[in-house]
Amino acid sequence: MLIEISVLLGFGCLSGVTTVLFGFGGGFITVPVVYAFALADQDHAMHVAVATSTAVMVVNAGSATLAQLKTGRLRRDYLWPLIAFIGLGAVLGSFAATLADESVLRWLFVAYLALTIADSLARKGFVSRRDDGLPRALGGVTTTAGGTGIGAVASFLGVGGSVLTVPLMRRKGLPMADAAALANPLSLPVAVIGTGVYAFAATGTAPGSAHLGYIDLVAAGALLCGSLPTIAVTRRVAGRIPDRAHAIAYLVLLVAALIAIVVR
Repeated sequence: MLIEISVLLGFGCLSGVTTVLFGFGGGFITVPVVYAFALADQDHAMHVAVATSTAVMVVNAGSATLAQLKTGRLRRDYLWPLIAFIGLGAVLGSFAATLADESVLRWLFVAYLALTIADSLARKGFVSRRDDGLPRALGGVTTTAGGTGIGAVASFLGVGGSVLTVPLMRRKGLPMADAAALANPLSLPVAVIGTGVYAFAATGTAPGSAHLGYIDLVAAGALLCGSLPTIAVTRRVAGRIPDRAHAIAYLVLLVAALIAIVVR
């Protein structure tokens, strides 16, 4: 147990860094590590990993959002009404995830990562900003259908949606620092709704175990003990990283998360 807590604390620190710099909220960092520990004694290891990640994301994304408010990067025209449609999709995705087969959930997570990496490398606008460098407005279809889809996929997989919102904002011409900053508040409806659904879901764990529905409370607590202090420190360097290097680092992290979940 001591080793497990120490590892979770370490990955919590890493999730704090990725929350501020990449808008992850912890999903791609915490899902693989919680899954690895839950695999030994849980019948629903992937459900527990996704649910715990979602609960951690509520606190991480909320803390990072408050920190980013002072930077002026949270532009209202990119947040509203997109955030409302993400919330709608999150309701659908969370309920679907509680009914999904364990292996289906795991391989959809893998496919989601692989497609995102391939798309970001193949299409222009992610690694380097558009030539004119001018931000473009979100269209109506992107806001409504796109927002609902982002919420559904993100809550189903417990990843917060940053892997969809960050590339979206990049292709609209925003700097990587701004795209990552916007990903935090856009992840909040997914995290809050998903946590509520998973908290009341049956897990089959023994009565009295440290779970709230599918959420592993011990793992969540250890991850947060690592992430919250790191968020406070990392926010001071956000925006100082060169834009192209920032985007490449984002893709490298996605590749690392993909390898971790495939190996397990």
